[in-house]
Amino acid sequence: MNDNSNTIAGWTLAGCFAALSLTIVGGMIYHSGEPKKEGYPVEAVDEGGGDGAAAEVPIASLLPTADAAKGAEVFKKCGACHTVNSGGANGIGPNLYATVGEAVATGKAGFAFSDALKAKGGKWGFDELNAWLTSPRKYAPGTKMTFAGLSNPKDRADVILYLNMQGSNLPLPPPPAAGAAPAAGNAAAPAEPPKGDAAGSNETAGNPSAAAGAPSKDPEAAKRAPK
Repeated sequence: MNDNSNTIAGWTLAGCFAALSLTIVGGMIYHSGEPKKEGYPVEAVDEGGGDGAAAEVPIASLLPTADAAKGAEVFKKCGACHTVNSGGANGIGPNLYATVGEAVATGKAGFAFSDALKAKGGKWGFDELNAWLTSPRKYAPGTKMTFAGLSNPKDRADVILYLNMQGSNLPLPPPPAAGAAPAAGNAAAPAEPPKGDAAGSNETAGNPSAAAGAPSKDPEAAKRAPK
């Protein structure tokens, strides 16, 4: 091996040693340790939905002003798993034609529903669909559906109205009645005083002399009265 080869080999080894040294030193300086918890938790925005919180707006009050065209846009989020046309094929999720009013976990030939959804029973009414779309995993723990849900009540109302138009066409539920104020004149009447009370009896009011034993206030009559 000539001198040039020795020089190249020497510089190569020196470069590798320098790179290794810098890596070790850098790791010592910038070492941050293992994370306590892997990944980054993603939490849904809480807008008062979920488990029927007090602030949640009843779906019946939103449906009269819902927009089916906007619902069709919202439904595009569901389109990767569901079809909604008549006779459409099941996909990752079942075909959703005529779903509103249909019995839960039935009526979709060939689709294997989860045991969690089968156990719910009942029908897909407007309230049930609203709860399901808010959070499928809270509505039916153990469901195979991985969709996180729609946190915006307006979006849920729009998509439910759209789904209702796809083969169901059920009448919308009436909006809840606002708290009615007590009708005028319904205040409780004061208790009627017992009859015979000198202060309030209908028999004696306005005619004190009519009361039994009441002395006359006429001075002349008093003089004529027998002593």
